Amino acid sequence: MAGSVEAWVEAYRQAWESRDPDAAAALFTEDATYRDRIFDEPHRGPDGVAAYWANVTRPQSEVQVRMGKPFVDGKRVAVEFWTNFEVDGEDATLPGCLLLDFDDDWKCTRLREYWLFEPGRHEPPAEWGT
Repeated sequence: MAGSVEAWVEAYRQAWESRDPDAAAALFTEDATYRDRIFDEPHRGPDGVAAYWANVTRPQSEVQVRMGKPFVDGKRVAVEFWTNFEVDGEDATLPGCLLLDFDDDWKCTRLREYWLFEPGRHEPPAEWGT
């Protein structure tokens, strides 16, 4: 992976579309935390990320992920995502935002995500992702 936030975001998008837990896990440091639900304990390290991804992406198919333009402040980043997929054969939309911290090699040390699951296939509003 090239050392930039843009390369990390693209690798994350590709890992999700291919539902590849190992590719997702490779984006994180050994001591990383990944918090998909703010009130739950985070998934820890690449093994925790891989286990989470294997479970959460299993029922997904026809995955299309769009990533917005990252907001970057040093090694802290916020980036929106807009995902359309099928879950158990039903269309769904998952818009959200990743809050990320990186080390000097652009591996993620901390991820917090906020999202909304909406049944059906929806397109983002015109101002989304900028």
